[in-house]
Amino acid sequence: MSKNDFYEKAIRWAKKKGFSGIKANYGDYEAPVQYTKPDEDDTFTPDITGKKRGGKSYFEIVIKTSEDTERRVTKWKLLSTLSSVKGGKLFLLAPSGHKAFTERVLKKHNLNAQVVYLPNL
Repeated sequence: MSKNDFYEKAIRWAKKKGFSGIKANYGDYEAPVQYTKPDEDDTFTPDITGKKRGGKSYFEIVIKTSEDTERRVTKWKLLSTLSSVKGGKLFLLAPSGHKAFTERVLKKHNLNAQVVYLPNL
């Protein structure tokens, strides 16, 4: 199971919730803007972005993997801050079996994001 298995479902969810101007790291969609932390070479690219009522929101598909949790938390903090500044939200889309992991990471690191259950295919 990888993030790619859930992009279509995540994009459908965002459109159903009224988001437009969808950009995604998937298929024929235009790629979202990459962000780089000052004084670092590491770049962060949101999985999906969308606009609603003038605000820009960010969507991350969360799969519990061996990915560096510290890097993941750094990315989520950045996206949470950007979404607040741009009048949107950070949505963490968690498939079955990954929601509890996502909520634990949010609570442990006191992050501002909305966890959304994304059913398996």
